[in-house]
Amino acid sequence: MAKRSYTCGFDAAIAVMGGKWKGLILFSLGDGPLRFGELRRSVPGISERMLILQLREMETSGLVHREVYQQVPPKVEYSLTTFGESLNKALAPLGEWGEEHLERIEAIP
Repeated sequence: MAKRSYTCGFDAAIAVMGGKWKGLILFSLGDGPLRFGELRRSVPGISERMLILQLREMETSGLVHREVYQQVPPKVEYSLTTFGESLNKALAPLGEWGEEHLERIEAIP
């Protein structure tokens, strides 16, 4: 796989974020580790398959850590890495802007 070059920091950040689900997953994990089922319930509308794909991509990019506990039944928790926490912090102002302008955005046809 060829190494990608970016035109600016925003381009790089968007490449890591890709799509609508990753931001919602980051937001959900912001309060601490969650098991898969808890995470799925905290991201309304995401399918199990899509959540699995997004978590794999986020793990590969270093945003999310997957901890597997060797017990019966198996337990897996997902949490943000320091890298993921830093992205979550950077996205917080964007979320605040969205909250502030929610009515106007929802009114857009």
